[in-house]
Amino acid sequence: MAEPETPKAVPAARSDRSPWNWLLVIPIVLPVLTPLFNHDSPRLWGFPAFYWLQFLFILVGVATTSLIYQMTKKR
Repeated sequence: MAEPETPKAVPAARSDRSPWNWLLVIPIVLPVLTPLFNHDSPRLWGFPAFYWLQFLFILVGVATTSLIYQMTKKR
């Protein structure tokens, strides 16, 4: 008579429901708020506000993503 098979452990479902993920809203919404950068002044090193604020939005997105990664990775 054959031995009965033992049930294999089912891996737990991955959950990405960390509250830190809500911070990803910042780099998504910030560039959409055009009244923040729809002007020529102030100028920074001769560049209009539109250009240097777009670069700043990139840095905010990188910083936010890095923070969320560090806070949510498994230790």
